[in-house]
Amino acid sequence: MSSRVQSLHVAKGRRLPMREVPEVHAEAGAGIVGDRYHGSRHRHVTVQSAEALAEAEERFGAPVPAGLTRRNVTVDTGTVPTAPGTRLRVGEALLEVVRVAAPCKLLDDTIGRGAQEALRRRGGSVLRVLESGRIAVGDEVEVLEAPQETVSP
Repeated sequence: MSSRVQSLHVAKGRRLPMREVPEVHAEAGAGIVGDRYHGSRHRHVTVQSAEALAEAEERFGAPVPAGLTRRNVTVDTGTVPTAPGTRLRVGEALLEVVRVAAPCKLLDDTIGRGAQEALRRRGGSVLRVLESGRIAVGDEVEVLEAPQETVSP
């Protein structure tokens, strides 16, 4: 995946609206400073792709604004890795995929009925912060390594 950060969003608390910001500070072992998940065990940062949002819009039949999806980072192109253990360099921060980010029911309330289903398998990934650093709109996103599959003898 060779892409750039298209937008960044944070919310101070659960169910509070996401607000767009030009940059964030990702803190190792804690998440994005000022975001509702800062300090959580593994759900530090969520990343989605603008291409996946475009697919969701086609399926949904209406716009799906990045800020209403409840994701922190939207990248401009490519597919966001979903395999646990995959590492990404986003700006100065080093992130590691924990799991797929499943869309929540709140999306039907904020975007419209059917939004949750339209975003299924297009919701991006949940990552943990391994190395602290600044992430800003326009920063490069680079996949550093994907987990190796092991074969049992």
